[in-house]
Amino acid sequence: MTETDNRVYDLFVIGGGINGCGIARDAAGRGLSVALAEMKDLAWATSSASTKLFHGGLRYLEYFEFRLVREALIERETLLRAMPHISWPMRFVLPYHPDMRFENDTPTSRLLSTVMPWMKGRRPAWLIRLGLFMYDHLGGRKILPGTRTLDLSSDPAGAPLQERFRKAYEYSDCWVEDARLVVLNARDAAARGARIMTRTRVVSAARGADHWTVTLEDTVTGETRELCARVLVNAGGPWVGELIHGALRLNSSERVRLVRGSHIVTRRLFDHDRCYFFQGTDGRIIFAIPYEGEFTLIGTTDQEHDEPGTSPTCTKGERDYLLRFASDYFKQQLTPEDVVWTYSGVRPLYDDGASSATAATRDYVLKVDQAGGAPVLNVFGGKITTYRRLAESALDKIAPFFPGLSGKWTAGVALPGGDFPVDGVATLTGDLLRQYPFLTQAWAARLVRAYGTEAAEMLGKADSAEALGEDFGATITARELDWAMSREWVRSAEDFLWRRTKLGLRLTPEQVARVEAHIAARG
Repeated sequence: MTETDNRVYDLFVIGGGINGCGIARDAAGRGLSVALAEMKDLAWATSSASTKLFHGGLRYLEYFEFRLVREALIERETLLRAMPHISWPMRFVLPYHPDMRFENDTPTSRLLSTVMPWMKGRRPAWLIRLGLFMYDHLGGRKILPGTRTLDLSSDPAGAPLQERFRKAYEYSDCWVEDARLVVLNARDAAARGARIMTRTRVVSAARGADHWTVTLEDTVTGETRELCARVLVNAGGPWVGELIHGALRLNSSERVRLVRGSHIVTRRLFDHDRCYFFQGTDGRIIFAIPYEGEFTLIGTTDQEHDEPGTSPTCTKGERDYLLRFASDYFKQQLTPEDVVWTYSGVRPLYDDGASSATAATRDYVLKVDQAGGAPVLNVFGGKITTYRRLAESALDKIAPFFPGLSGKWTAGVALPGGDFPVDGVATLTGDLLRQYPFLTQAWAARLVRAYGTEAAEMLGKADSAEALGEDFGATITARELDWAMSREWVRSAEDFLWRRTKLGLRLTPEQVARVEAHIAARG
């Protein structure tokens, strides 16, 4: 039996990744009635498998993607102010050696080879410094410090690196907890009236003259229901093309290019809190980033991915590639035994006909289709750093269908828990320790990084650790799990341990089973 929702929504969004949730939040904040459906969990696919950075994309300068880089650089600080609990500044160390050679086919390398043939295959120091100068100034940087040159023979950043690296450049970008970013956008959208439906698959969407009729299936119970919306947004990520030709039955020539990015996580490889930006002989780059206190995150790859339905996994070849790449820089030669976890995501890039996955544009492309009836907006590509600007652009595209729609509003508006100063994490952590003296420093710091000013609301009137209920290990309590279930759409241990947090890295299989049992009992 199909249940029918008689309400006609202004906007129906397919996809609970960062683009879908960002658009839902922006639209709800402008007074539109919004419904969003995600076939699995929020941030289930690409949006929880990024390199976890708000960054301009230094390497995109080699492709002359100046608009994309400038927009992303401006956004770093806009976003940092809105979510200082889940995003924070980091310094990146780019080691340099004059004998480094690269197999490059970027616009910059071709130009350099034409004007200065003796520079073929090189990124000279002056070119890197010019790129970093542009990186410092394109976005009107106000909070983050600029580039400086390091002497690796004396700076602690040189200690883990091979002796041949004596010089490096250090510049700024920002870390972000990507999956929490998605959830907080969904929460803010819901607080502004949006209906967020997880574990809900779009079976079909029938186009009428002035609205869409969407058939949905609850993937847990199998029940179906219908709802109507004036405008549909296809933010299906890797499935955007499949939805165009499947559920939406559109006659569109637009294509998506699926590119897999894989990462490996090792035990901590260095003692300081800075990151590394490594350049490879194949022209690619990878990052090595401090991760979750005890680990190092290394990535990413760029590999063509055939089908969205094929689960992305880090192949043995990709793992070994990243290990070799990092070992070309670190004194410690990394082996498969050093890897404690891997993850992969599929980037749904707009197919611009580029010759390789690495060269394909990371810019977003928004296409409105209103041939034959109610409009649909298809969302291609995008970077996590520019999700908010993508959402604004999406609302610009659909504004003609809603006369009198209010203007942009999200810049600088805090996400849930982010209503405190950019430099206020230490103060907030100290306040939490004073209010709840049973917390350890590490426990309080984790809660602030996850929940910000809402950490105290989650802990409530607890006067002891025991008052928070069952202890599942790694500072996870029944109180926190119940909060996540009631506020953040958690319906499985995986949702909580690998997307709302990364505490799955610290639990035994037995502890995971206890978390799963608790969630099932409360569900």
